[in-house]
Amino acid sequence: MKMEINPELASQLSRVLGSVEMLLPKVTKPVDWATCHAANWRRHSFSGYLEPVKVTDTTQLEELLGVDDQKAIMVNNTKQFLQGLPANNALLWGSRGTGKSSIVKALLNKYGEQGLRVIQVEKEDLIYISEIFSAIEDQPYRFIMLCDDLTFETGELTYKMLKSALDGSVYSAPENVLIYVTSNRRYLLPEYDGDHLGGKYVKGELQQSEIQEEKSSLSDRFGLWVPFHVFSQDRYLEAVRLSTERWSKQLGAEIPWTQDLELAAIKWSHDKTKRCGRTAYQFSKNWVGKYLLK
Repeated sequence: MKMEINPELASQLSRVLGSVEMLLPKVTKPVDWATCHAANWRRHSFSGYLEPVKVTDTTQLEELLGVDDQKAIMVNNTKQFLQGLPANNALLWGSRGTGKSSIVKALLNKYGEQGLRVIQVEKEDLIYISEIFSAIEDQPYRFIMLCDDLTFETGELTYKMLKSALDGSVYSAPENVLIYVTSNRRYLLPEYDGDHLGGKYVKGELQQSEIQEEKSSLSDRFGLWVPFHVFSQDRYLEAVRLSTERWSKQLGAEIPWTQDLELAAIKWSHDKTKRCGRTAYQFSKNWVGKYLLK
């Protein structure tokens, strides 16, 4: 006996199945880490997946100007990590355009062939941190979990997931993962004048207020604090000179260092309101391009 299905019921079932299908985890191929050096975490419904990323940034460590001390710290820490030696999670903090993110990209370009891999995770996806760790903990590679340009606002709770991962609790990172974070804020959270109120003296020593203690507790969990500051004018002009020389060498044309070039570089930094490696690089591109166009 043939059973007839009510068309309206069939339509409803179809809509329900379609909605359920959208909530199911997306079927994706595992990342081939042998050929892929970087990935992003992509959210999907109640979970997510690692999406391979083609590395197109060719930044090299020697191209980053005016941050020699910072490069040395990060290179040494990363080399320790790659060799299975003790190494620290790192917070790269400071003024914009000073090379924080570029150093991490350059580390991948230098050490990718030695087994270094990078997974970039957005702030909103830190709730999936345990799933990310589970996906890579058995891989024979060394992973940097990068949270780029990270800041938290008052009331956001995802920072507690990161705090737990750094603290070695239930969400602690596996042995083959380090966490590198870049931020404009030293404490990752906004600071207000009132945060310092409520401090008290204990046995003659001033103790931080409870609010300040809570805000500093996240950044305190990074073994390395690597500060990036704006350049002095002399340091900025040196970065312009080096960048200009590299463009000259790359293009096979000699670009003379003149007083006009120096004054133009200073004016450029004033217009940009920032003396840093990024500003120096952008000026040298503009100057060299215009010079050779003539």
